[in-house]
Amino acid sequence: MPEMRRTKQARDRINFLWEWANPVKFMWFSGVALPWLIAASALLMGVGLVWGFFFTPEAINFGSSVKIIYVHVPAATMAISAWFMMLVASVIWLIRRHHVSALAAKAAAPVGTVFTIIALITGAIWGEPMWGTYWAWDPRLTSFLILFLFYLGYMALWGAIEDPDTAADLTSVLAVVGSVFAFMSRYAVNFWNQGLHQGATLSLDKEENIADTYWIPLVMALVGFGLFFVVMVFVRTRTEIRKRRTHALELRERMADA
Repeated sequence: MPEMRRTKQARDRINFLWEWANPVKFMWFSGVALPWLIAASALLMGVGLVWGFFFTPEAINFGSSVKIIYVHVPAATMAISAWFMMLVASVIWLIRRHHVSALAAKAAAPVGTVFTIIALITGAIWGEPMWGTYWAWDPRLTSFLILFLFYLGYMALWGAIEDPDTAADLTSVLAVVGSVFAFMSRYAVNFWNQGLHQGATLSLDKEENIADTYWIPLVMALVGFGLFFVVMVFVRTRTEIRKRRTHALELRERMADA
């Protein structure tokens, strides 16, 4: 009996989580959460960036160029995290056929693309004084560029297929394949030591981690960027849900007229 009770409780918890995939519940929850998320992301991003750019010293080996990490590191982190979020949402769609998960993955793609572009541009700006060139075919940089191309392909695939369920199926498969390059973008330095790209800026290893002077505002900026990503995904998913409802109503009207 105790085992059956625990099994039932675990099943109830899982079912409670799946209930939030209901569009009505998602619209309610996101509507309530958005004002708080917007305020928190604006506060953390603002404080982190202002603190980092104006109140941290120049680094001994990098000069003032080190301050670009307050944009580059959060943007690169969110570019990779966005794809992994799309991967999870796509797998949920393939297994459970929850439309909100497919729409959330679709909504996250343009946001992740913008973060990828920011990371590539700021990386090039940072790389020129460090390496003497704006671009090198470094393993992490190359895999990051391929990830950017996967983002473009993912969005193009959504736009090329008229049936939304078919588009969700194919883009979900693409998300699974592209996750390989998202993983490589994060861990390429660990696999290929000959790359120019430095190791992790934020690390549990005290010898690799940056000094506390830079670490605190960087973490604030990173969390702020993360919350901003959640805000944008919520806003865009809400828009996609409304579009889907409008499309369904139009189809219903056409069928009624016919």
